[in-house]
Amino acid sequence: NCCCYSDHTVRGSDGTVLLRGPPNCEKNADFQSSCHAHVLFVRVTVVKVADGSQVRSFDLPKTAMLEFSPLNTVLATWQVYSKTQDNPQGDANLQLWDLKTGTCLKALYQKKVQGWCPSWSDDEKIAVRSVNNELHFFENNDFINIANKLHLQKVSEFMLSPGNQPSKVAVYVPGSKGAPSFVRLYQYPNFGGTTCALANKSFFKADRVTMLWNKKATAVLVQASIEVDKTGASYYGEQTLHYLATNGETAAVQLQKNGPIYDVAWSPSSTEFCVVYGFMPAKATVYNLKCDPVFDFGTGPRNAVYYSPQGHILVLAGFGNLRGQMEVWDVKKWKQVSKPQVPDSTHFAWCPDGEHVVTSTCAPRLRVSNGYKIWHYTGTVLYKQDTPTGTELWETVWQPFPDGTFPERPVKYQATPSELGSTEAKPTQAYRPPALRNKPVTASSKLHEEEPPQNMRPGATGDKQLSKTALKNQKKREAKKAAKQEINPDALEPQSDPSPASNAQPETSCGDPETDKKIKSVKKVTKHSHCLLLRRITVSVGG
Repeated sequence: NCCCYSDHTVRGSDGTVLLRGPPNCEKNADFQSSCHAHVLFVRVTVVKVADGSQVRSFDLPKTAMLEFSPLNTVLATWQVYSKTQDNPQGDANLQLWDLKTGTCLKALYQKKVQGWCPSWSDDEKIAVRSVNNELHFFENNDFINIANKLHLQKVSEFMLSPGNQPSKVAVYVPGSKGAPSFVRLYQYPNFGGTTCALANKSFFKADRVTMLWNKKATAVLVQASIEVDKTGASYYGEQTLHYLATNGETAAVQLQKNGPIYDVAWSPSSTEFCVVYGFMPAKATVYNLKCDPVFDFGTGPRNAVYYSPQGHILVLAGFGNLRGQMEVWDVKKWKQVSKPQVPDSTHFAWCPDGEHVVTSTCAPRLRVSNGYKIWHYTGTVLYKQDTPTGTELWETVWQPFPDGTFPERPVKYQATPSELGSTEAKPTQAYRPPALRNKPVTASSKLHEEEPPQNMRPGATGDKQLSKTALKNQKKREAKKAAKQEINPDALEPQSDPSPASNAQPETSCGDPETDKKIKSVKKVTKHSHCLLLRRITVSVGG
Protein backbone atom coordinates (compact mmCIF):
# COMPACT_ATOMS: atom_id res chain seq x y z
CA ASN A 1 0.00 0.00 0.00
CA CYS A 2 1.47 3.30 -1.10
CA CYS A 3 1.30 6.08 1.41
CA CYS A 4 2.40 9.69 0.95
CA TYR A 5 2.05 12.33 3.62
CA SER A 6 2.96 15.22 1.35
CA ASP A 7 0.57 18.15 1.20
CA HIS A 8 -0.54 19.75 -2.01
CA THR A 9 -1.18 23.49 -2.35
CA VAL A 10 -3.78 24.74 -4.83
CA ARG A 11 -3.95 28.44 -5.63
CA GLY A 12 -6.69 30.10 -7.67
CA SER A 13 -9.12 32.99 -7.89
CA ASP A 14 -11.04 31.58 -4.88
CA GLY A 15 -7.95 31.62 -2.68
CA THR A 16 -5.42 29.06 -1.46
CA VAL A 17 -6.37 25.52 -0.41
CA LEU A 18 -4.13 22.86 1.13
CA LEU A 19 -4.86 19.16 0.62
CA ARG A 20 -3.63 16.25 2.72
CA GLY A 21 -2.54 13.24 0.67
CA PRO A 22 -2.50 11.24 -1.55
CA PRO A 23 -3.58 8.47 -1.55
CA ASN A 24 -6.56 9.92 0.35
CA CYS A 25 -6.92 13.55 -0.75
CA GLU A 26 -9.03 15.92 1.32
CA LYS A 27 -8.98 19.53 2.43
CA ASN A 28 -7.24 19.82 5.76
CA ALA A 29 -6.54 22.76 8.04
CA ASP A 30 -3.97 20.78 10.05
CA PHE A 31 -1.10 21.42 7.68
CA GLN A 32 2.05 19.24 7.74
CA SER A 33 4.67 21.65 6.44
CA SER A 34 7.26 24.13 7.67
CA CYS A 35 6.25 27.42 6.03
CA HIS A 36 3.65 28.65 3.59
CA ALA A 37 3.23 32.17 2.23
CA HIS A 38 0.44 33.78 0.25
CA VAL A 39 -0.60 37.24 -0.89
CA LEU A 40 -3.94 38.27 0.60
CA PHE A 41 -5.32 41.51 -0.84
CA VAL A 42 -2.80 44.05 0.56
CA ARG A 43 -0.54 41.92 2.74
CA VAL A 44 2.01 39.13 2.49
CA THR A 45 1.39 36.57 5.22
CA VAL A 46 3.68 33.73 6.26
CA VAL A 47 1.93 30.88 8.07
CA LYS A 48 3.44 28.01 10.01
CA VAL A 49 1.25 25.23 8.74
CA ALA A 50 2.12 22.74 11.49
CA ASP A 51 -0.39 24.53 13.73
CA GLY A 52 -1.79 27.27 11.47
CA SER A 53 -0.13 30.05 13.44
CA GLN A 54 1.03 33.23 11.73
CA VAL A 55 4.80 33.68 11.49
CA ARG A 56 5.06 37.08 9.85
CA SER A 57 2.89 39.59 8.03
CA PHE A 58 4.23 42.31 5.74
CA ASP A 59 2.41 45.33 4.38
CA LEU A 60 3.32 44.86 0.70
CA PRO A 61 0.18 45.47 -1.40
CA LYS A 62 1.86 45.35 -4.82
CA THR A 63 3.82 42.11 -4.36
CA ALA A 64 3.78 39.93 -7.48
CA MET A 65 6.49 37.32 -6.70
CA LEU A 66 7.49 35.34 -3.61
CA GLU A 67 10.41 33.00 -2.98
CA PHE A 68 11.84 31.29 0.11
CA SER A 69 15.54 30.63 0.60
CA PRO A 70 16.42 26.89 0.75
CA LEU A 71 16.40 26.76 4.57
CA ASN A 72 13.38 29.09 4.91
CA THR A 73 15.37 31.79 6.70
CA VAL A 74 14.84 34.52 4.07
CA LEU A 75 11.71 35.53 2.15
CA ALA A 76 12.31 37.38 -1.15
CA THR A 77 9.48 39.58 -2.46
CA TRP A 78 9.30 41.41 -5.78
CA GLN A 79 6.91 43.98 -7.21
CA VAL A 80 6.77 45.65 -10.60
CA TYR A 81 9.28 48.49 -10.82
CA SER A 82 7.70 51.92 -11.28
CA LYS A 83 8.71 55.58 -11.07
CA THR A 84 6.86 58.90 -11.02
CA GLN A 85 7.66 62.56 -11.64
CA ASP A 86 8.01 63.09 -7.91
CA ASN A 87 10.20 59.99 -7.62
CA PRO A 88 12.13 59.65 -10.92
CA GLN A 89 14.45 56.98 -9.51
CA GLY A 90 11.61 54.84 -8.20
CA ASP A 91 11.63 52.69 -5.09
CA ALA A 92 13.63 49.54 -4.50
CA ASN A 93 11.28 46.77 -5.59
CA LEU A 94 13.16 43.65 -4.38
CA GLN A 95 13.11 43.07 -0.64
CA LEU A 96 14.87 40.35 1.35
CA TRP A 97 13.19 39.67 4.70
CA ASP A 98 14.58 37.87 7.75
CA LEU A 99 11.72 35.55 8.75
CA LYS A 100 13.06 35.13 12.28
CA THR A 101 13.11 38.84 13.15
CA GLY A 102 10.80 40.26 10.48
CA THR A 103 13.38 42.90 9.49
CA CYS A 104 14.32 43.81 5.93
CA LEU A 105 17.86 42.59 5.29
CA LYS A 106 18.21 44.55 2.05
CA ALA A 107 16.09 46.45 -0.48
CA LEU A 108 17.40 46.31 -4.05
CA TYR A 109 16.48 47.53 -7.52
CA GLN A 110 15.44 44.77 -9.91
CA LYS A 111 13.64 46.07 -12.99
CA LYS A 112 13.27 42.82 -14.93
CA VAL A 113 11.16 39.97 -13.64
CA GLN A 114 13.46 37.48 -15.36
CA GLY A 115 16.05 36.35 -12.83
CA TRP A 116 14.56 38.61 -10.16
CA CYS A 117 15.36 36.34 -7.20
CA PRO A 118 18.88 35.75 -5.87
CA SER A 119 20.19 32.19 -6.12
CA TRP A 120 21.29 30.41 -2.95
CA SER A 121 23.42 27.36 -2.36
CA ASP A 122 21.46 24.65 -0.57
CA ASP A 123 23.17 25.42 2.75
CA GLU A 124 22.67 29.21 2.26
CA LYS A 125 26.39 29.82 2.65
CA ILE A 126 26.44 31.55 -0.74
CA ALA A 127 23.93 33.79 -2.54
CA VAL A 128 24.44 35.41 -5.94
CA ARG A 129 22.69 37.89 -8.23
CA SER A 130 23.55 39.55 -11.54
CA VAL A 131 24.15 43.31 -11.60
CA ASN A 132 25.42 45.19 -14.70
CA ASN A 133 27.62 42.48 -16.25
CA GLU A 134 28.82 41.36 -12.83
CA LEU A 135 27.89 38.54 -10.52
CA HIS A 136 27.73 39.70 -6.91
CA PHE A 137 28.30 37.00 -4.28
CA PHE A 138 27.10 37.25 -0.67
CA GLU A 139 28.00 34.98 2.23
CA ASN A 140 25.80 33.78 5.13
CA ASN A 141 22.87 35.99 4.04
CA ASP A 142 24.85 39.19 4.64
CA PHE A 143 23.48 41.29 1.77
CA ILE A 144 25.07 44.51 2.99
CA ASN A 145 28.60 43.49 2.03
CA ILE A 146 29.55 41.97 -1.34
CA ALA A 147 31.95 39.13 -0.57
CA ASN A 148 33.17 38.52 -4.16
CA LYS A 149 32.56 39.62 -7.72
CA LEU A 150 32.85 37.86 -11.06
CA HIS A 151 33.10 40.31 -13.94
CA LEU A 152 32.61 39.16 -17.52
CA GLN A 153 31.73 41.53 -20.32
CA LYS A 154 28.06 41.16 -21.31
CA VAL A 155 27.39 38.20 -19.05
CA SER A 156 23.68 37.53 -19.44
CA GLU A 157 22.94 34.21 -17.68
CA PHE A 158 24.28 32.28 -14.72
CA MET A 159 23.37 29.13 -12.81
CA LEU A 160 24.59 28.30 -9.31
CA SER A 161 25.25 24.63 -8.64
CA PRO A 162 22.99 22.60 -6.33
CA GLY A 163 24.27 21.06 -3.11
CA ASN A 164 26.58 22.39 -0.44
CA GLN A 165 30.16 23.67 -0.57
CA PRO A 166 32.20 24.02 -2.64
CA SER A 167 29.75 25.96 -4.79
CA LYS A 168 30.22 26.22 -8.53
CA VAL A 169 28.68 28.60 -11.03
CA ALA A 170 28.05 28.35 -14.79
CA VAL A 171 28.11 31.65 -16.68
CA TYR A 172 27.05 32.46 -20.25
CA VAL A 173 28.42 35.28 -22.42
CA PRO A 174 26.71 35.81 -25.81
CA GLY A 175 28.88 36.21 -28.89
CA SER A 176 29.29 39.50 -30.75
CA LYS A 177 31.04 40.79 -33.89
CA GLY A 178 31.70 37.32 -35.25
CA ALA A 179 33.03 35.96 -31.96
CA PRO A 180 31.35 32.80 -30.60
CA SER A 181 29.24 32.59 -27.47
CA PHE A 182 30.71 30.66 -24.56
CA VAL A 183 29.86 29.05 -21.23
CA ARG A 184 32.39 28.71 -18.44
CA LEU A 185 32.34 26.85 -15.14
CA TYR A 186 33.98 28.33 -12.04
CA GLN A 187 34.37 27.16 -8.47
CA TYR A 188 33.70 29.79 -5.82
CA PRO A 189 35.70 31.92 -5.07
CA ASN A 190 38.36 31.15 -7.73
CA PHE A 191 37.53 33.80 -10.34
CA GLY A 192 41.04 34.86 -11.38
CA GLY A 193 40.61 34.82 -15.16
CA THR A 194 40.16 32.25 -17.90
CA THR A 195 42.82 29.90 -16.52
CA CYS A 196 40.79 29.45 -13.33
CA ALA A 197 37.77 28.16 -15.23
CA LEU A 198 36.98 24.50 -14.62
CA ALA A 199 35.64 24.13 -18.18
CA ASN A 200 35.01 26.31 -21.20
CA LYS A 201 32.77 25.61 -24.21
CA SER A 202 32.31 28.01 -27.13
CA PHE A 203 29.68 27.71 -29.85
CA PHE A 204 27.82 29.69 -32.50
CA LYS A 205 24.08 29.89 -33.20
CA ALA A 206 22.98 31.14 -29.79
CA ASP A 207 20.59 33.99 -29.06
CA ARG A 208 19.86 32.57 -25.62
CA VAL A 209 20.75 29.54 -23.51
CA THR A 210 19.23 27.36 -20.81
CA MET A 211 21.73 25.81 -18.38
CA LEU A 212 20.99 22.74 -16.28
CA TRP A 213 23.25 21.32 -13.55
CA ASN A 214 23.03 17.67 -12.58
CA LYS A 215 22.19 16.86 -8.96
CA LYS A 216 25.80 16.10 -7.96
CA ALA A 217 27.08 19.36 -9.53
CA THR A 218 29.59 17.53 -11.72
CA ALA A 219 28.28 18.55 -15.16
CA VAL A 220 26.09 21.09 -16.96
CA LEU A 221 23.90 20.78 -20.04
CA VAL A 222 23.58 23.92 -22.14
CA GLN A 223 20.71 24.23 -24.60
CA ALA A 224 21.54 27.00 -27.07
CA SER A 225 18.80 28.50 -29.27
CA ILE A 226 18.46 30.96 -32.11
CA GLU A 227 15.10 32.54 -32.88
CA VAL A 228 15.21 32.06 -36.66
CA ASP A 229 16.37 29.02 -38.58
CA LYS A 230 17.91 30.58 -41.69
CA THR A 231 17.45 27.34 -43.64
CA GLY A 232 13.68 27.63 -43.15
CA ALA A 233 13.48 24.04 -41.93
CA SER A 234 11.95 24.83 -38.53
CA TYR A 235 9.35 27.27 -37.24
CA TYR A 236 10.93 26.95 -33.79
CA GLY A 237 14.31 28.33 -34.82
CA GLU A 238 17.32 26.12 -34.24
CA GLN A 239 18.66 24.50 -31.07
CA THR A 240 21.88 22.73 -30.13
CA LEU A 241 22.87 20.90 -26.95
CA HIS A 242 26.28 21.08 -25.28
CA TYR A 243 27.89 19.27 -22.34
CA LEU A 244 30.44 20.63 -19.84
CA ALA A 245 31.90 18.76 -16.88
CA THR A 246 33.82 20.15 -13.92
CA ASN A 247 36.76 17.89 -14.85
CA GLY A 248 37.20 19.97 -18.03
CA GLU A 249 35.51 17.62 -20.51
CA THR A 250 33.20 19.23 -23.08
CA ALA A 251 31.19 17.92 -26.01
CA ALA A 252 28.38 18.72 -28.42
CA VAL A 253 25.56 16.20 -27.97
CA GLN A 254 24.90 14.53 -31.33
CA LEU A 255 21.15 14.13 -31.74
CA GLN A 256 19.82 11.47 -34.09
CA LYS A 257 17.00 13.41 -35.72
CA ASN A 258 16.76 16.91 -37.15
CA GLY A 259 14.39 19.39 -35.59
CA PRO A 260 13.84 21.36 -32.38
CA ILE A 261 14.86 20.32 -28.87
CA TYR A 262 11.71 20.31 -26.75
CA ASP A 263 13.01 19.29 -23.34
CA VAL A 264 16.10 18.07 -21.48
CA ALA A 265 16.26 16.45 -18.02
CA TRP A 266 19.01 14.97 -15.85
CA SER A 267 18.44 11.69 -14.06
CA PRO A 268 18.68 12.16 -10.26
CA SER A 269 21.60 9.72 -10.41
CA SER A 270 23.55 12.41 -12.35
CA THR A 271 24.95 9.72 -14.67
CA GLU A 272 22.41 10.00 -17.51
CA PHE A 273 20.16 12.56 -19.16
CA CYS A 274 17.17 12.38 -21.48
CA VAL A 275 16.48 14.60 -24.50
CA VAL A 276 13.18 14.99 -26.40
CA TYR A 277 13.87 16.32 -29.89
CA GLY A 278 13.21 16.20 -33.63
CA PHE A 279 10.32 17.04 -35.91
CA MET A 280 7.06 15.36 -34.88
CA PRO A 281 6.73 12.56 -34.09
CA ALA A 282 9.61 13.41 -31.76
CA LYS A 283 12.37 11.11 -30.58
CA ALA A 284 13.43 10.67 -26.96
CA THR A 285 16.89 9.34 -26.14
CA VAL A 286 18.83 8.73 -22.93
CA TYR A 287 22.57 9.57 -23.04
CA ASN A 288 25.42 8.76 -20.65
CA LEU A 289 28.19 11.10 -19.47
CA LYS A 290 30.16 10.40 -22.65
CA CYS A 291 27.17 11.74 -24.60
CA ASP A 292 26.66 8.29 -26.14
CA PRO A 293 23.05 7.07 -26.59
CA VAL A 294 21.97 4.48 -24.02
CA PHE A 295 18.29 3.91 -24.79
CA ASP A 296 16.09 5.23 -27.59
CA PHE A 297 12.35 5.46 -26.88
CA GLY A 298 11.57 5.63 -30.59
CA THR A 299 9.19 8.26 -31.94
CA GLY A 300 5.90 9.54 -30.58
CA PRO A 301 3.78 12.64 -29.77
CA ARG A 302 5.84 14.03 -26.89
CA ASN A 303 7.55 17.30 -25.95
CA ALA A 304 8.44 16.92 -22.26
CA VAL A 305 10.34 14.54 -19.97
CA TYR A 306 10.14 14.14 -16.18
CA TYR A 307 12.25 11.85 -13.96
CA SER A 308 10.80 10.73 -10.64
CA PRO A 309 12.64 12.17 -7.59
CA GLN A 310 14.21 8.73 -6.98
CA GLY A 311 15.13 8.38 -10.67
CA HIS A 312 13.52 4.95 -11.11
CA ILE A 313 10.61 6.10 -13.32
CA LEU A 314 10.57 8.40 -16.33
CA VAL A 315 7.54 10.08 -17.89
CA LEU A 316 7.43 11.25 -21.50
CA ALA A 317 4.50 13.58 -22.17
CA GLY A 318 2.92 15.57 -24.97
CA PHE A 319 1.39 18.75 -23.54
CA GLY A 320 0.49 22.13 -25.04
CA ASN A 321 -0.50 21.66 -28.66
CA LEU A 322 -0.38 17.86 -28.31
CA ARG A 323 -3.10 15.58 -26.95
CA GLY A 324 -1.72 15.08 -23.47
CA GLN A 325 -0.44 11.53 -23.84
CA MET A 326 1.89 10.30 -21.09
CA GLU A 327 4.28 7.35 -21.35
CA VAL A 328 5.45 5.99 -17.99
CA TRP A 329 8.69 3.95 -18.17
CA ASP A 330 10.63 1.79 -15.74
CA VAL A 331 14.16 3.01 -16.49
CA LYS A 332 15.91 0.01 -14.93
CA LYS A 333 14.13 -2.54 -17.10
CA TRP A 334 13.43 -0.08 -19.97
CA LYS A 335 9.85 -1.29 -19.90
CA GLN A 336 6.69 0.78 -20.33
CA VAL A 337 4.42 0.81 -17.26
CA SER A 338 1.36 2.75 -18.43
CA LYS A 339 0.13 5.19 -21.05
CA PRO A 340 -2.48 7.58 -19.57
CA GLN A 341 -4.24 10.31 -21.54
CA VAL A 342 -4.38 13.82 -20.00
CA PRO A 343 -5.84 16.29 -22.53
CA ASP A 344 -5.46 20.07 -22.10
CA SER A 345 -2.87 19.79 -19.31
CA THR A 346 -0.60 22.78 -18.72
CA HIS A 347 1.32 21.54 -15.67
CA PHE A 348 2.89 18.27 -14.48
CA ALA A 349 4.79 17.57 -11.26
CA TRP A 350 6.04 14.50 -9.40
CA CYS A 351 5.13 14.08 -5.76
CA PRO A 352 8.29 13.74 -3.60
CA ASP A 353 7.30 10.13 -2.84
CA GLY A 354 7.94 9.09 -6.47
CA GLU A 355 4.57 7.29 -6.53
CA HIS A 356 2.13 10.03 -7.53
CA VAL A 357 1.91 12.92 -9.98
CA VAL A 358 -0.36 15.91 -10.42
CA THR A 359 -1.56 17.25 -13.77
CA SER A 360 -3.48 20.50 -13.97
CA THR A 361 -5.06 22.92 -16.41
CA CYS A 362 -4.24 26.43 -15.21
CA ALA A 363 -4.86 30.03 -16.22
CA PRO A 364 -3.66 32.08 -17.99
CA ARG A 365 -2.56 29.34 -20.42
CA LEU A 366 -6.14 28.07 -20.53
CA ARG A 367 -8.98 29.96 -18.86
CA VAL A 368 -11.63 27.30 -19.39
CA SER A 369 -11.96 23.78 -18.01
CA ASN A 370 -9.50 24.55 -15.22
CA GLY A 371 -8.85 21.81 -12.69
CA TYR A 372 -6.37 19.16 -11.59
CA LYS A 373 -5.97 15.42 -11.12
CA ILE A 374 -3.76 13.40 -8.80
CA TRP A 375 -2.59 10.11 -10.29
CA HIS A 376 -0.75 6.97 -9.41
CA TYR A 377 1.97 6.38 -12.01
CA THR A 378 0.25 3.17 -13.14
CA GLY A 379 -2.41 5.36 -14.76
CA THR A 380 -5.06 5.43 -12.02
CA VAL A 381 -6.80 8.71 -11.13
CA LEU A 382 -6.97 9.01 -7.32
CA TYR A 383 -8.45 12.49 -6.99
CA LYS A 384 -10.07 14.94 -9.37
CA GLN A 385 -11.13 18.54 -8.84
CA ASP A 386 -12.79 20.73 -11.48
CA THR A 387 -12.72 24.49 -10.94
CA PRO A 388 -16.25 25.99 -10.85
CA THR A 389 -17.40 28.02 -13.84
CA GLY A 390 -16.32 31.64 -13.56
CA THR A 391 -13.27 30.88 -11.43
CA GLU A 392 -9.67 30.11 -12.37
CA LEU A 393 -6.93 27.77 -11.20
CA TRP A 394 -3.53 29.45 -11.12
CA GLU A 395 -1.09 27.01 -9.57
CA THR A 396 -0.68 23.55 -8.00
CA VAL A 397 2.43 22.83 -5.89
CA TRP A 398 3.62 19.80 -3.90
CA GLN A 399 5.05 20.32 -0.43
CA PRO A 400 8.86 19.92 -0.74
CA PHE A 401 10.79 17.39 1.32
CA PRO A 402 14.53 16.78 1.81
CA ASP A 403 16.17 14.19 -0.40
CA GLY A 404 15.96 10.69 1.05
CA THR A 405 12.67 11.29 2.90
CA PHE A 406 10.87 8.85 0.61
CA PRO A 407 12.87 5.74 -0.39
CA GLU A 408 12.62 4.14 -3.80
CA ARG A 409 9.97 1.42 -4.05
CA PRO A 410 9.67 -1.44 -6.55
CA VAL A 411 7.89 -0.43 -9.75
CA LYS A 412 4.35 -1.75 -10.13
CA TYR A 413 2.82 -2.69 -13.46
CA GLN A 414 -0.74 -3.40 -12.33
CA ALA A 415 -2.99 -0.34 -12.00
CA THR A 416 -3.81 0.76 -8.46
CA PRO A 417 -7.55 0.38 -7.65
CA SER A 418 -9.56 3.59 -7.65
CA GLU A 419 -13.20 4.65 -7.93
CA LEU A 420 -12.23 7.15 -10.65
CA GLY A 421 -10.54 4.45 -12.75
CA SER A 422 -7.86 5.21 -15.33
CA THR A 423 -7.65 7.00 -18.64
CA GLU A 424 -5.37 4.62 -20.44
CA ALA A 425 -4.83 5.85 -23.99
CA LYS A 426 -6.65 3.70 -26.54
CA PRO A 427 -4.68 2.52 -29.58
CA THR A 428 -5.31 4.86 -32.47
CA GLN A 429 -4.52 4.49 -36.13
CA ALA A 430 -2.51 7.08 -37.96
CA TYR A 431 -4.36 9.38 -40.33
CA ARG A 432 -4.46 8.16 -43.92
CA PRO A 433 -5.63 10.19 -46.93
CA PRO A 434 -8.95 9.00 -48.45
CA ALA A 435 -7.19 7.70 -51.56
CA LEU A 436 -5.09 5.27 -49.46
CA ARG A 437 -7.69 4.05 -46.95
CA ASN A 438 -8.75 0.97 -48.95
CA LYS A 439 -5.22 0.00 -49.86
CA PRO A 440 -2.67 -2.01 -47.89
CA VAL A 441 -0.28 -0.03 -45.67
CA THR A 442 3.17 0.28 -47.21
CA ALA A 443 6.27 2.24 -46.26
CA SER A 444 5.57 4.79 -48.98
CA SER A 445 1.97 5.38 -47.77
CA LYS A 446 2.95 6.34 -44.18
CA LEU A 447 2.93 10.03 -43.29
CA HIS A 448 5.68 9.48 -40.68
CA GLU A 449 8.37 6.90 -40.24
CA GLU A 450 7.60 5.18 -36.93
CA GLU A 451 10.59 4.06 -34.89
CA PRO A 452 10.22 1.51 -32.05
CA PRO A 453 12.17 1.74 -28.77
CA GLN A 454 15.60 0.13 -28.73
CA ASN A 455 18.32 -0.45 -26.17
CA MET A 456 21.50 1.16 -27.46
CA ARG A 457 23.96 -0.02 -24.82
CA PRO A 458 26.86 -1.97 -26.38
CA GLY A 459 26.04 -5.66 -26.41
CA ALA A 460 22.44 -5.09 -25.30
CA THR A 461 21.05 -6.89 -28.37
CA GLY A 462 24.09 -9.04 -29.11
CA ASP A 463 24.91 -6.99 -32.20
CA LYS A 464 27.70 -4.49 -32.58
CA GLN A 465 26.35 -0.96 -32.43
CA LEU A 466 27.09 1.21 -35.43
CA SER A 467 28.39 4.74 -35.14
CA LYS A 468 26.17 7.59 -36.25
CA THR A 469 28.13 8.07 -39.49
CA ALA A 470 28.12 4.34 -40.28
CA LEU A 471 24.40 4.13 -39.58
CA LYS A 472 23.73 7.11 -41.82
CA ASN A 473 25.79 5.63 -44.66
CA GLN A 474 24.03 2.29 -44.23
CA LYS A 475 20.62 3.96 -44.56
CA LYS A 476 21.79 5.75 -47.72
CA ARG A 477 23.00 2.51 -49.26
CA GLU A 478 19.76 0.75 -48.46
CA ALA A 479 17.68 3.58 -49.89
CA LYS A 480 19.78 3.65 -53.05
CA LYS A 481 19.52 -0.12 -53.44
CA ALA A 482 15.74 -0.03 -52.97
CA ALA A 483 15.35 2.74 -55.52
CA LYS A 484 17.43 0.87 -58.11
CA GLN A 485 15.31 -2.24 -57.67
CA GLU A 486 12.24 -0.26 -58.67
CA ILE A 487 13.87 0.91 -61.90
CA ASN A 488 13.94 -1.17 -65.10
CA PRO A 489 17.61 -1.45 -65.97
CA ASP A 490 16.78 -2.06 -69.66
CA ALA A 491 15.17 1.36 -69.92
CA LEU A 492 18.24 3.15 -68.53
CA GLU A 493 21.06 1.60 -70.57
CA PRO A 494 21.46 1.68 -74.38
CA GLN A 495 20.86 -1.65 -76.07
CA SER A 496 24.09 -3.19 -77.27
CA ASP A 497 24.28 -5.35 -80.41
CA PRO A 498 25.15 -8.90 -79.36
CA SER A 499 26.37 -9.83 -82.85
CA PRO A 500 30.08 -9.70 -83.65
CA ALA A 501 31.48 -6.57 -85.24
CA SER A 502 32.32 -8.52 -88.38
CA ASN A 503 28.62 -9.15 -88.98
CA ALA A 504 27.59 -5.51 -88.57
CA GLN A 505 25.82 -3.85 -91.45
CA PRO A 506 27.93 -1.27 -93.33
CA GLU A 507 26.96 2.35 -92.93
CA THR A 508 25.18 3.96 -95.86
CA SER A 509 27.00 6.56 -97.92
CA CYS A 510 25.75 9.54 -99.87
CA GLY A 511 28.73 9.39 -102.23
CA ASP A 512 30.46 12.54 -100.95
CA PRO A 513 33.33 11.71 -98.54
CA GLU A 514 33.12 15.11 -96.77
CA THR A 515 29.37 14.79 -96.23
CA ASP A 516 29.78 11.21 -94.96
CA LYS A 517 32.39 12.44 -92.49
CA LYS A 518 30.09 15.16 -91.12
CA ILE A 519 27.17 12.71 -90.76
CA LYS A 520 29.40 10.28 -88.85
CA SER A 521 30.58 13.06 -86.51
CA VAL A 522 27.02 14.21 -85.76
CA LYS A 523 25.93 10.62 -84.99
CA LYS A 524 28.88 10.21 -82.62
CA VAL A 525 28.07 13.43 -80.69
CA THR A 526 24.36 12.51 -80.50
CA LYS A 527 25.15 9.04 -79.14
CA HIS A 528 27.54 10.48 -76.52
CA SER A 529 24.94 13.04 -75.36
CA HIS A 530 22.29 10.33 -75.14
CA CYS A 531 24.55 8.20 -72.90
CA LEU A 532 25.28 11.17 -70.62
CA LEU A 533 21.56 11.92 -70.27
CA LEU A 534 20.78 8.33 -69.36
CA ARG A 535 23.61 8.32 -66.82
CA ARG A 536 22.26 11.48 -65.15
CA ILE A 537 18.77 9.99 -64.98
CA THR A 538 20.19 6.86 -63.34
CA VAL A 539 22.11 8.87 -60.71
CA SER A 540 19.13 11.10 -59.98
CA VAL A 541 16.70 8.24 -59.49
CA GLY A 542 19.17 6.04 -57.63
CA GLY A 543 20.08 8.74 -55.07
